[in-house]
Amino acid sequence: MHLETFIPAFLMFAVLGLVLPIILSDMAEKGRNYTVEPKAEPAASPASVYKQIGGEAAVNAAVDVFYRRVLADAYVNRFFAGVDMDKQAGKQKAFLTMVMGGPHNYTGKDMREGHKHLIRMGLNDSHFDHILMHLRATLAQLGVPENLIQTIIGVAESTRADVLDR
Repeated sequence: MHLETFIPAFLMFAVLGLVLPIILSDMAEKGRNYTVEPKAEPAASPASVYKQIGGEAAVNAAVDVFYRRVLADAYVNRFFAGVDMDKQAGKQKAFLTMVMGGPHNYTGKDMREGHKHLIRMGLNDSHFDHILMHLRATLAQLGVPENLIQTIIGVAESTRADVLDR
């Protein structure tokens, strides 16, 4: 399981699988009559990173700018030689959408499997760092606030071990 899908799944498991049964059990044991009192309108939950950056249009723009930068960079562009970039961009858009809290339409390989051939081509930490630099620069160029850039870079960084097959 990927880290980017593990954490939300783990949290959901923890809440639904561990915490909720304890609360319900406690209520049943004490035989209390719990009633829900009308309360003030609850505060809106914070919007996902996906929504905060502008949704599909923003992800599409970011991926397009990102791959233009990467393909123009002689240090990393060899890893994309012969790649159908339209298909690659589509997978990247679906992946980023998913990990930023948007609709889950990613059907690509997991990070480890999807990058094994690049390891054989010499992909290493310096290349990964270089790609993160392009991602950060792309997001900054598009006016994404620094706190959201940090969040997105953090998610990307969390894939390092899988991408580099460690």
